[in-house]
Parts: sequence; structure tokens; C-alpha cells
Amino acid sequence: MERLAATRCGVCAMDGIHDLGGLEGFGAVVRERDEPVFHAPWEGRAFALVNLALALGVANIDALRHAIERLDPVTYLTAGYYGRWRRALETLLGETGIVPAAELAVRLRDPAAPAAALTSRPVPPAELGARRPLARAPRFSPGDRVRARDLHTRGHTRLPRYARGRSGVVALVHPGAWVLPDAHAHGRGEAAQPVYAVRFEARALWGDEAEAGVAFHVDLFEDYLEPAA
Repeated sequence: MERLAATRCGVCAMDGIHDLGGLEGFGAVVRERDEPVFHAPWEGRAFALVNLALALGVANIDALRHAIERLDPVTYLTAGYYGRWRRALETLLGETGIVPAAELAVRLRDPAAPAAALTSRPVPPAELGARRPLARAPRFSPGDRVRARDLHTRGHTRLPRYARGRSGVVALVHPGAWVLPDAHAHGRGEAAQPVYAVRFEARALWGDEAEAGVAFHVDLFEDYLEPAA
């Protein structure tokens, strides 16, 4: 019987140390028994501050992901999950001018130092979530053979490196249209479009060394796909 493995990214990015799918040499994934939600109080505060910043309109979720992917590789690999969130928030606050870099440096040295007040910028209701009404018929249908385009960008994208140029089969068309992160992260609007669950054979992605009989389903935006020959 075919065994399926699903792949999704959380807060991650592509074309960098963050795009780890299929790479080797990073060791086994450590599973912590009875892992707590937060390992230290500061992690909970980082979680709350990032979500507050998103609610205030400091940035959208895709801009947050792009800020995380721009961390230098050493920081990314050593800061930990919520450490990356915190560093990304510092980047966004500085870039938006809400907390200038000079003030942030002072606050990091002395948390009791006077701070400028945050300006509230509520997020319009339409931005709370990524699903939108479908404005046109999807280009592809279940059963269509497609190829992930070989795209490379200096900006944010959700097209994983290991899938680029590889062919698979559309297994599912997700209902509705979805905000395109590649545009949304950079202030270029939502560009909402269909998203497809595409089934790839593991060996089509990683060659004959991959385990036989294993398939991966990857959610891919329509702009990432083209018909396979």
C-alpha cells in the first residue's frame, strides 16, 4: 500500500537556510516527550507580541515570514523557534519606523528606558485570513499533470526548492482563492488565486535514493505551476 507524507511550511521561507526540505546533515528531528507550550516565559511574551503586532497592522503574516527568512543563517539555526519570531518582529518594527533601530538598541540594553507609544493601525476585516472568493475558474483540475516552475526570487515565496522543475499530479483543488504570499509580503496586493494539492512521487523529487512507494502532497499556488509535457 502506498504511504503518503504531507508537507507544509509554517513560518518558513525559500531559497535560503530556511528551505531545508530534502537537505541532509542536520541530524534527526528531536521529539520532546510532554513538551510544554512554552519552554520559558519570554517565549510566551514573544508569541503574544508578534500576534499583537499583526493585529495592529504592523505587518501581515507573509511579511513576518519574509522577515524570518532574512535572518542570517547562524541566527536562524541558533535562535530557536520563538527567538526567530522575536528577531523578525524587531526587524519589522524598525523597518516600519514604529520602533527605530536606535531606540530598539536602547530598549534591549535597558527595558525600563522610556519608549515611544505604538500607533494603532487596525487590520481591515478582509485581511484577517487568507481565503478569498474565487473570481475565475481554476486553470487545472484533479488528475492534470503539472510541473512546478523553476522560479528563483530574492523575495518571499512558498514554492519549495525541492519541488522546482519537478512534475506531479493535481490531487485536489482547494475551495476558493488564496492570498499569494509572494505579492502580499511586499505590499503588492493580495493577488488571490487557486491553490492545488499536488502529488509528487518521492523519487521524482529526490531520485532513486528516495524510498519507493512514498508520495508527497504539496500545496502550490497557481502561479507556481505549468502544464507538464
